Amino acid sequence: MKKFLIPILVISSALVTAKPIDFDFKDPKGVNNIIFQMDAPLESINGSGDSITGKVTFDPKKPEKTKGTIYLESSSLHVGNPVLKEHMHGDDWLEVNKFKQIKFQLSKLHNIRKVKNDILADAKGKMSIRHITIEMDIPVKITYLKDLLIKRNRTPGDLLILRSKFVVQRDDFDIQKGQSLDKVANEIEISLNLAGAAPKK
Repeated sequence: MKKFLIPILVISSALVTAKPIDFDFKDPKGVNNIIFQMDAPLESINGSGDSITGKVTFDPKKPEKTKGTIYLESSSLHVGNPVLKEHMHGDDWLEVNKFKQIKFQLSKLHNIRKVKNDILADAKGKMSIRHITIEMDIPVKITYLKDLLIKRNRTPGDLLILRSKFVVQRDDFDIQKGQSLDKVANEIEISLNLAGAAPKK
């Protein structure tokens, strides 16, 4: 009986002491970014932002408890036209000198489905742009890659990949509300593909 009891106790102890994993989204390789597009009748505007930080806590056994916050430095948002970029960073748009970060605070995942190695879900949280915060549901695809950080950052550990495509309305954040809709669409399509790292301690 004793020879069976010891392995059972070891397994039980491991299950009890298992903890959620903290992933850091400040990417030392500088690859993490977002892509945005505004497609108006007269003009299509495309750009990106690449200064991303934040932390997400993820438990592979309980993905519904996923929490965290992702930040984007608003001044890192870039478009090819320098005049448009100046307007976008200015007081009538994002006011990047005053509101330095765009933030999404994730409270939980719901509508969770597992497809092969991916978790598909809706991320419930709060989006903050400028001085306005609204609640949003954002579709996400999460891929947990155990022990594969070594292949990306040459450091032992785990990876968490977050992918999402969603739309925000500039009217919702009082960005030139109702203005220039022929040149600057109200809908802003956002795509992101982010990698978070959890180095082994």
